[in-house]
Amino acid sequence: MFCEIPDLLTAAEVAQLREIASRLAFVDGKVTNPDSAVKNNLQGQPGDPQHERASDVLLDGLRRNAQFIAFAFPKMVAPPALSLYRPGMNYGPHADAAFLPIGARPMRADLSCTIFLTEPSDYDGGELSVRLGSREVDFKLPPGGAVIYPSSTIHQVKPVTRGERLCGITFIESDIVDRAGRELLFELNDILAAEGDRLTWEARTRLSHVATSLHRQWGDSA
Repeated sequence: MFCEIPDLLTAAEVAQLREIASRLAFVDGKVTNPDSAVKNNLQGQPGDPQHERASDVLLDGLRRNAQFIAFAFPKMVAPPALSLYRPGMNYGPHADAAFLPIGARPMRADLSCTIFLTEPSDYDGGELSVRLGSREVDFKLPPGGAVIYPSSTIHQVKPVTRGERLCGITFIESDIVDRAGRELLFELNDILAAEGDRLTWEARTRLSHVATSLHRQWGDSA
């Protein structure tokens, strides 16, 4: 299951991130994945103060977004980074790493998130393409839009042939480890939020009891 959020960031935040990117030192994207044979992009220089500023803006957008929280059940979010693609650059088919060396313990990557920062008309190619069975689903959202998808899926960024593609990327460790359980609980909570006022108080209470009981059973509090 994918989650598209069309307005994760405000126009002011997008403008701020573009301004930050204009002064940020970008390095070979393989700095975070040196063994990759398919990664051909640029990423913000770790340790650059501008990198930290961009990470804070992106993280604030995620933390305040109710749709993101409802879908991801976030337990930990990796510090977001800016990623840049110029003509001829791409990121070939891959699945993201299962664990990331962040903090006191490795962080499990359950979900990946791409936040688009460039107008789609300003570059050709560069679609985020996620494999779904025998098909691929392409995403190329307006600035401020985000897509969240399982880190285990095979996906790629198609070659950019014109212009530049600037985006934010991050990874999420979910409170619900099981992917199927997470998606079912999201659907149940979403229906409760949309239809709760139409239900009798008893029915709503019983469904809420089911949702909280499943969250308690499936949730990872460690």
